[in-house]
Amino acid sequence: MSDANQKASLAAIDGSRMIAVGSGKGGVGKTWFSITLSHCLARQKRKTLLFDGDLGLANVDIQLGLMPKRDIGEVAAGKASMKGVTTHYDAGGFDILAGRSGGGALATLPPPRLLRIRQELSDYSKNFDAVVLDLGAGVDRTVQILAAPAHLCLLVINDEPTSLTDAYAFIKVAHQAGTHENIQIVVNMAENAAAGKKTYETLAKACTNFLKFTPPLAGVIRQDNKVRESIRAQMPLLTRSPTSAAASDVEAIAARIQL
Repeated sequence: MSDANQKASLAAIDGSRMIAVGSGKGGVGKTWFSITLSHCLARQKRKTLLFDGDLGLANVDIQLGLMPKRDIGEVAAGKASMKGVTTHYDAGGFDILAGRSGGGALATLPPPRLLRIRQELSDYSKNFDAVVLDLGAGVDRTVQILAAPAHLCLLVINDEPTSLTDAYAFIKVAHQAGTHENIQIVVNMAENAAAGKKTYETLAKACTNFLKFTPPLAGVIRQDNKVRESIRAQMPLLTRSPTSAAASDVEAIAARIQL
């Protein structure tokens, strides 16, 4: 798709309620953050949908101990609407549109079908105050297409060198496509707030020097053993340990989001 055609396509999409959550590499807590952010938004009385946009390795349902009967695969096949496969997660007070774990065919959908899913998600988002898109890790075509129209793209990083270099690659690809201005940085698993800010500044400096663009810092989430415990228990952090440091940090990020 040419740049002109891509911009025209994006102009026709309402992404004003969408919050894309991405990461340059896996293992930085992206899905956990997407779940916790959705829970925070729901607790703010915002009607929230969590869309599992990792079309090849979906695992939102696994982290929450759910076994949804229907998923995005039916939508991709044209057999169901998004509303028809959405599950309400009572414990968190938000809705979930589950992905299909191990559904590799979804990760390689042809562009026309992927664009159709994006348009359907845009239309469906009008029923919600916020739609959180848990994207796959990396910068592949699926991630770029789903993230591009979002009002906000939260890029999750930690202090590992590979996380920083891959996050820079994510921002560079978005910059080349002209869709970078919605990106903000979330530093996860930081030793403390000061260390998290230092990690952010390392990435921001590279972006400023080479891309002439500095993505804002959305927030820092401190390292917290309660997070690992909640994941092992397949229970949201805000349910199991609502007063924990990490829960407080995500709540602060959610409170600053304006849609």
